[in-house]
Amino acid sequence: MSSDKPLVKCLVWDLDNTLWNGTILEDGRTTVADGVEAVIKTLDSRGILQAVASKNDHEVAWARLEELGVAEYFVASRIWWHPKSRSVREIAEQLRFAPGTVAFIDDQPAERAEVNFHLPEVRCYPAEDALRLPELPEFSPAVVTVDASQRRAMYRAAGLREAERSGFSGPDEDFLRSLELEMRVVRAGEAELTRVEELTLRTSQMNATGVHYSDTTLRELLDDPRHEVLVTTLTDRFGPHGAVGVLLVEKHQAVWHLKLLATSCRVVSFGAGTAILNWLVDQTAKAGCHLVADFRRTDRNRMMEVAYRFAGFDESACGCVEALGPTGADGLQRLHLVPEERPLPATMRWTAPDLGAVPV
Repeated sequence: MSSDKPLVKCLVWDLDNTLWNGTILEDGRTTVADGVEAVIKTLDSRGILQAVASKNDHEVAWARLEELGVAEYFVASRIWWHPKSRSVREIAEQLRFAPGTVAFIDDQPAERAEVNFHLPEVRCYPAEDALRLPELPEFSPAVVTVDASQRRAMYRAAGLREAERSGFSGPDEDFLRSLELEMRVVRAGEAELTRVEELTLRTSQMNATGVHYSDTTLRELLDDPRHEVLVTTLTDRFGPHGAVGVLLVEKHQAVWHLKLLATSCRVVSFGAGTAILNWLVDQTAKAGCHLVADFRRTDRNRMMEVAYRFAGFDESACGCVEALGPTGADGLQRLHLVPEERPLPATMRWTAPDLGAVPV
């Protein structure tokens, strides 16, 4: 397996002769294969979501998963008689994961081949490899963050939100108010550093530059009084969304330089990205500074460019942009804004620091 492959975000399990011994419709009371429950719990603790794709009677198979005490570990399931490739595709779409971050394990070579034919990016493993999965690099994140350890709970809460949204008949703004959203912005410390690094790695659609900041680099920036390393988290009445945004700002006398803004695509529909950007614009305006944002166009971050343009950023010439010096990177733009104070959104409560006076 190539080491440049992305980490697996979701492992999809077959059931018969893979997760458990035997065939449920023939053998009845199947048992979890030796060591498999430990694998399920290990991957769960690392923030790797798990799902089920099985050709079976749903009611019978799911009841057996509950009896075995493992049903709670699966955030999605397709237990029916359709092709496995359709099941895996629908699970990926439901969780909003790219196929290249999904893995599939099945005892039948024909089933793995069928998935590989239709979804070549999905990594497929034979059932006999189940016990060694936690040892593989694609299932071994370098650091397990606070968010990773509660990822399953976050996705279950997301399912409840979606169900609530589908049954809500009023305006979107009323629905957002009903969620009791609370945004919290904090200066990164030891506990938040891994969340910052993880967000820069996991977020591509709403990452302004596509740049990954390593733990070492982030630690150096924490010790620099000109830099603000900020993490935003979001919660609501259904539970946590986890860390949903990261900002890296260098403060100068007349200009604040937004070097990185990355927000989770999971919370775009809640207005989180726009709210975070507007909060920073408001803070910059109160400091009496201009705001310059780095942006590098990628094949996936068109949404971030739209957010910047909608917020009023453009390529207008200003001495503060030139004062920051050359970009030093191909394709990097510096977008400029003369900020005005902006109100916080009425659809969420806020807890955030005053970024304070500009250091001299």
